[in-house]
Amino acid sequence: MSVISSSEWDQYLEKHPNAHILQSRLWGEFKANFGWKPVYIQSGTSGAQILFRRLPFGFSIGYIPKGPIGLFRKELLDEIIKQSQIEKAIVLYVEPDSWEEEFGYQCLLNSEFEESNISIQPRRTVLISLEGNEDYWLEKMKQKTRYNIRLAQKKEITVEPSSDIEVFNRLMKVTGERDQFGVHDANYYRLVYEKFSNNNSCELLIAKFHETPIAAIMVFFRGKRAWYFYGASSDEERNRMPTYLLQWEAMRLAAKRGCAEYDLWGVPDNDEALLENNFMSRDEGLWGVYRFKRGFGGKLMRSAGVFQKEINPPLFTLYQMVYKIRKSSLT
Repeated sequence: MSVISSSEWDQYLEKHPNAHILQSRLWGEFKANFGWKPVYIQSGTSGAQILFRRLPFGFSIGYIPKGPIGLFRKELLDEIIKQSQIEKAIVLYVEPDSWEEEFGYQCLLNSEFEESNISIQPRRTVLISLEGNEDYWLEKMKQKTRYNIRLAQKKEITVEPSSDIEVFNRLMKVTGERDQFGVHDANYYRLVYEKFSNNNSCELLIAKFHETPIAAIMVFFRGKRAWYFYGASSDEERNRMPTYLLQWEAMRLAAKRGCAEYDLWGVPDNDEALLENNFMSRDEGLWGVYRFKRGFGGKLMRSAGVFQKEINPPLFTLYQMVYKIRKSSLT
């Protein structure tokens, strides 16, 4: 079996409940709204959702986010490459759902893939274990983080699930302007929330002070894992520490859903010693994010990265000359 339908892909994923959410049919269908075409490949017990992004003259770029699923079997990789040729892909990027110290992805190198010098999803993250009880989670946190969670509770911050995506978009606009980073347009967050919340795979949590929304996060769930992908906050009442209570409530919610891990998704791609020596003095990029996330008692992890195979080397070389490949071109 090679190319299968979306319904067959759902049936396949039922046997892999802990596959990454970026390999879900919902993610492929969501990305289809932004120029991507999902294709589902199955070979034996292994499979992959490939996203193809169209280029001029009928060519494309292939990308497997956080996959393949199952063993990296040569038969599967051969099917993936064959389909990439059918889709006239000039290059195929594979981003395994593996950590750097794991070796299951080494079959890629044996199949003439090479390590890429680009990053697509954040390479480094903070991973929080949800094992044990809430008191144990608090014990693992930095003292300042515990204090800020309790401070938010004392200062009358409330956190509730909500379906008000327009509030989230307003807060996201404020956040982008304040922190000087790019955000997706409102339709992006609206569509991803609708797609995944309808499947009970996403929760929007909004922190309020006296019924006024001041911060919000969007959390995703699949199997034993939860992910914090998007967050926003206003310029008001920041001294009440609403973002700390939001993450705390997200951890509690994830545990109630049966998750064993909560992925905070994205910190600077530097080793721990450098991060720890500089997080107090640096604010650019994701440094402020690291300062916030490190306090929740998680473990700093680094993914296996991105691997690539040039399907059409001459055109890929030309593409690199004409377009500077950036992370934003693939996410």
